[in-house]
Amino acid sequence: MTIRILLIDDHALFRGGVRALLQRQTDFEIVDEAADGVEGVKRAKQHRPDVILLDLNMPGLSGLETLQLLVQDLPESAVIMLTVSEEAEELALALRSGARGYLVKNIETDALISAIRRAAAGEAVIADSMTAKLVAQFLAPNTPHAATPSGPTAPQAAGSLTAREREIVRGVTRGQSNKEIARDLGVTESTVKIHVQSILKKLNLGSRVQIAVYAVKNKLNESI
Repeated sequence: MTIRILLIDDHALFRGGVRALLQRQTDFEIVDEAADGVEGVKRAKQHRPDVILLDLNMPGLSGLETLQLLVQDLPESAVIMLTVSEEAEELALALRSGARGYLVKNIETDALISAIRRAAAGEAVIADSMTAKLVAQFLAPNTPHAATPSGPTAPQAAGSLTAREREIVRGVTRGQSNKEIARDLGVTESTVKIHVQSILKKLNLGSRVQIAVYAVKNKLNESI
């Protein structure tokens, strides 16, 4: 299945670089690009893409304002914020406004490609470096929750986790990527990926962010 992608970013050089990278994937089609939010919304309505990569900070119509219009008019399109901002408040605002994902522009090519495919399949995608910040935002008093973890809420539900899986939960909670966790534990990245999938299944959770929120709420990160 071909994933149809729209780029919205006010920096032409960045758009060109992303376009060149993504066009190498046989299952990706860049349907169009736009330099501002107004034009982006117009072209999104015209092409109705599967995934929209949207910059957060743009002149005129801001990224968040553009996001709200896109979610309202094209709820079937997955909007991923692709930005330099690592501010927890902007992350939370984007997710509450309907973004399917939040990635930072220093993301590695393979990670970006994977995130686009996952978002197109309905999964929420968030930069690993933002996970700890999102958890802190979620747990902050008097702050609207940016994400709601599903699945079990009792600490006893983690009893089936192995010692290695508990170590990986700690890394996820710290916002480490699979590669960083693998390096710290002296295992392969693919091994960490398999363990993460096992953790999600055992705890009946849907994402790495939910693992982190679950771990902090149930103090798993303190007991590992």
